[in-house]
Amino acid sequence: MKKNSSFLFILLLSISGFLRAQEPQAIGSAVDSGKISYSSPREYTIADIRFAGAEGVNNQVLKLVTGLSVGDKITIPGDKISEAIQNLWRQGMFVDVQCLTDKIEGNHIWLVFKVTERPRLDYFKLNGVTKSEADDIRSRIKLIRRKVITDYVIEYSRQSIVDYFVDKGYLDVKVKIEQQPSPTDKSMVVLIVTVDEGHKIRIQDIFITGNDNIKTWRLLRAMDDTKRRRIWTIFNSSKYIEDNFRKDQKSIIDKYKEKGFKDAVITRDTVYRSGPKRVSIALTIKEGSKYYFNTINWIGNTKYSSKQLTDRLGIRKGDVFDQTLLDARLFMNPNSTDVSSLYMDDGYLFFQVTPIEARVEHDSIDLEMRIYEGKQATINKVTVSGNTKTNDQVIMREIRTRPGQLFRRSDIIRSQRELSVLGYFDPEKLSVNPKPNPADGTVDIEYQVQEKPSDQLELSGGWGAGRIVGTLGVTFNNFSARNMFKKSSWRPLPAGDGQRLSVRAQSNGTLYQSVNASFTEPWLGGKKPMSLTFTTYYSIQSNGLAFSDPSRTSFNIWGVTLGLGSRLKKPDDFFTFFTDLNYAYYVLHNFSNVFSFSNGISNNINLRMSISRSNTDKSPMEYITRGGTMTLSGQFTPPYSLFENNNYATESAQEKYKFLEFYKIKFTTQWFTKLVGNLVLNSRVGFGYLGFYNPALGQTPFERFYLGGSGLTGYSLDGREIIAMRGYNDGSLSATTGSPIINKYSMELRYPVTLSQTANIYGLVFAEAANTYDTFAQYNPFQLYRSTGLGVRVFLPMFGLLGLDYGWRLDDVPSNLGMQRGQLSFTIGANLGEL
Repeated sequence: MKKNSSFLFILLLSISGFLRAQEPQAIGSAVDSGKISYSSPREYTIADIRFAGAEGVNNQVLKLVTGLSVGDKITIPGDKISEAIQNLWRQGMFVDVQCLTDKIEGNHIWLVFKVTERPRLDYFKLNGVTKSEADDIRSRIKLIRRKVITDYVIEYSRQSIVDYFVDKGYLDVKVKIEQQPSPTDKSMVVLIVTVDEGHKIRIQDIFITGNDNIKTWRLLRAMDDTKRRRIWTIFNSSKYIEDNFRKDQKSIIDKYKEKGFKDAVITRDTVYRSGPKRVSIALTIKEGSKYYFNTINWIGNTKYSSKQLTDRLGIRKGDVFDQTLLDARLFMNPNSTDVSSLYMDDGYLFFQVTPIEARVEHDSIDLEMRIYEGKQATINKVTVSGNTKTNDQVIMREIRTRPGQLFRRSDIIRSQRELSVLGYFDPEKLSVNPKPNPADGTVDIEYQVQEKPSDQLELSGGWGAGRIVGTLGVTFNNFSARNMFKKSSWRPLPAGDGQRLSVRAQSNGTLYQSVNASFTEPWLGGKKPMSLTFTTYYSIQSNGLAFSDPSRTSFNIWGVTLGLGSRLKKPDDFFTFFTDLNYAYYVLHNFSNVFSFSNGISNNINLRMSISRSNTDKSPMEYITRGGTMTLSGQFTPPYSLFENNNYATESAQEKYKFLEFYKIKFTTQWFTKLVGNLVLNSRVGFGYLGFYNPALGQTPFERFYLGGSGLTGYSLDGREIIAMRGYNDGSLSATTGSPIINKYSMELRYPVTLSQTANIYGLVFAEAANTYDTFAQYNPFQLYRSTGLGVRVFLPMFGLLGLDYGWRLDDVPSNLGMQRGQLSFTIGANLGEL
């Protein structure tokens, strides 16, 4: 045979050393019988290696993959060629691999690897899905252009899409993936993915048998995500999701363990179709015996006596054996009342306690608590990571753990709380990473944070004087004044020092305009938590006529406030004390029917002092689950009349009130109680009293309380307190000129819809009662107007709090018997009154 072509024959791999491979196990060959002998293996030196058909892969990379190099000595027949082809096959990029000889000269051989590439992806198309579903699927399957398309890639993509829809409750989903040649490149393909999601499968019913000691409804309630269809859940009956079902089965067993049935098991679970869109579930439970705590012995404890530890544990002989309770009393109780906290708050970071069932006799369990106390640990280093915007010193000044101190778990918990209420970080992503060094008895502590948007653009809508009042404002909650003159810090504004800058404007057109600006430095001087606040404001209310018009009426207010605040150490360091010096200048021009005089000026100079306590787990605008707040404040003007000898009976109202004289006492408190899961009860109580020094002068016409409505009229007039009472008209539960005494009680039951970094959304139902009084002789804290209703709150970090409430009044108002029974309140950035 003549050698006219550039290739010789293929050598049979299974016998000799050259091969042709359609699949890794199927090999063919062709050889030049004049050059290569099957029976006499011969050694060759590789003169060259090249590749044919590998258009989309770098040939130098393929050479490295084969494991062969020019100059290598190979034996034909031999194993090195076989290994080279196997190496190429393992890359999954080829459907055919052949090893050929280009030529042989003496002991030198020229090798050619002829390959057929698998098709590569040009693009893929999703049919039968929504845009949001398509975005989610793309992030799951991660198909990118020029990706090699193998059977595994196609099957993996198909199964990932199926799993995605099954997790959403579409158990009958069908996914078909077809390959089509690319219209622009013959070496590439287009994948057409067609999805038929079918019907969403929900749970029709759940049957439980074998539960003799715990009622079925209690077990069903223990299942958080697996719910059966009932009339009251017709619109939200549970999707059937396998992972949730398995998790809820564990919740059922945990419920049994809480009741002492530690051996309870689910012996059978069956899921079957009960309709085209429904499944039903049958569970069989073997409860076992009910157990009780017997004796509890402590071993290895030297720091605390066994009696102290038993008292701390709070479990007595004869109590029902509850593994969940036992774990909570031993380890990491949120209220720090567990045994571990007793040790860890005294530096024993390496403390361990292992409960052992020493003896089980009949229905009683003896426990042996084996303790390893270890050495007390001292804090070595404290670091912060993840803060891309907030400066380290702003975080470090809130942290209670300091190098050189004994390790205290309570200090870490308090530090987490302080960082959370700053509002700069995502509380769900905030974590602490202790790094113990047992060799030297020290621990390094790393606080890991993740920044979240904290600045707010306020777009507020409110109702006042029969008109809509709009508000536009911006608040920078993490401002940096010291970097204002550094060009590099404007991204877009200087930030990171924890200062607060706010600018706000209000208007309802020509009748009312207001503007105010405020700046707060929370750590004056940078060494102690003493805050400095400066606020200035101006507002005007008029009838909208021109300044030159003699019929124009107006009320102007100029004001400024300077405040100082500090944290207290006693009774505990959750207390703060604030002092504000306020000055407001009022100018009235033909402004009648509101105050006791219509023309003139008035000066309001007062000192406000308040003491507050707050130990909530999050900032006020977020979804708080535990803790509470309390504020007692007093606002006082100088008692001018005590130093004057005026006959107020003969003076005009303008003269009497040229300098306002009053004092105002307010008390507010609220607390948050976590009931079940994320269900939270918020209870509030408020009281306010506006008093006077001189009976001859009487009540000041300003600073009074106005009750009713949404609590957001949009006005900042005369220091009046506008207090919400949903379900009633604005100001309908107080005198037209305001009232000096107010009392209010509120309760809200809240449940979150989502608590993500981008939005906090929760629904609520409320009940509240309140009233105002003109004198203490009329005051009756139980003579109240009542309302109830429901609402929703949406907190967006950029825009603040948005609220929608529907209130239903339960009582008639004698002065307004025609008031509608139910009212809808919509507010943006609303503050529902301080009480």
